[in-house]
Amino acid sequence: MYNNKINLVYRKEMVSNERVGSSKSPNKPEYLLDFITRNKLHIHFKLFEEWEAFTTEDFYLAHTKKYVDSFFAGKEPLASSNGLKWNPQFADSVRYTNASLLQAIEQSILHPEAIQFSPTSGFHHANPNSGSAFCTFSGQVIASVKIGNQYKLKGAYIDLDGHFGNSIEDSKVFIKDLKNLIPYNINPNGANEMYLENLVRDLNRLTQDLLAGNVDYVVFCHGADSHEWDDLGFQCTTEEWLKCSDLVYQMIDRVSKKLEKPIPLTLSLFGGYRSDDYNSVLSLHTADLCKCLDILCGQDIHYLPVVRKK
Repeated sequence: MYNNKINLVYRKEMVSNERVGSSKSPNKPEYLLDFITRNKLHIHFKLFEEWEAFTTEDFYLAHTKKYVDSFFAGKEPLASSNGLKWNPQFADSVRYTNASLLQAIEQSILHPEAIQFSPTSGFHHANPNSGSAFCTFSGQVIASVKIGNQYKLKGAYIDLDGHFGNSIEDSKVFIKDLKNLIPYNINPNGANEMYLENLVRDLNRLTQDLLAGNVDYVVFCHGADSHEWDDLGFQCTTEEWLKCSDLVYQMIDRVSKKLEKPIPLTLSLFGGYRSDDYNSVLSLHTADLCKCLDILCGQDIHYLPVVRKK
């Protein structure tokens, strides 16, 4: 039902060459694509780079003019409210990361048979007035507002980052119709078996709304910081983390088969922090992508992540 390759919505401008702090997330797109290539998995992805960066005005959809203008001008304290060190190249890169997510979602709607991958993070803690916790702008909010305005469609975010994705909730006062545009912001709580049980509960609810036509597209963000050995996470063992991928992709597969058409699906990265071994983060993200390729794209990869114990 889905194509046998995942579309990669990527441009090199998404990555800043200058370090902006302790977090490796701003460079994660480049690190991950290199990791995938070194593991000879790049053949399963098709590059899509014919898209443009956001303008400053695009960010006004989800943020105050004061914050947006201060960030792009490098004006403190707002310019570094995301907890990262500001520089012009980094500021330019977020125009591309945010646009990547929108382009991925739009392509999934226009070509639902093609699963889209936006190798991005740094969105889900930003609020209308500032950045926060390595997140600069609410990329998923901007994307869904644009999709709602142009296509009149509603989206669901399955956010399995290790930390609650507050940007959607925080933006509901700023954007009055946001609850209608994003009826699902799934963030399971608890750890281990409870985490899995809560995810299953939320996926069952989402299943019913997908079948009823109340949700039109899905964005799955499987943060690696929900792994128990992450510097900032704790929720899942490796086996449980991979089980989350199984649950999501199997749900998408069941619903698509019942509807006899593919659900528009976009993948994103979100968090993952290992100061001692960043390859563990990259290996988890790769494993999730391979689960998608195996379950939805008809591949037979069975990639097993290598996660170093802390």
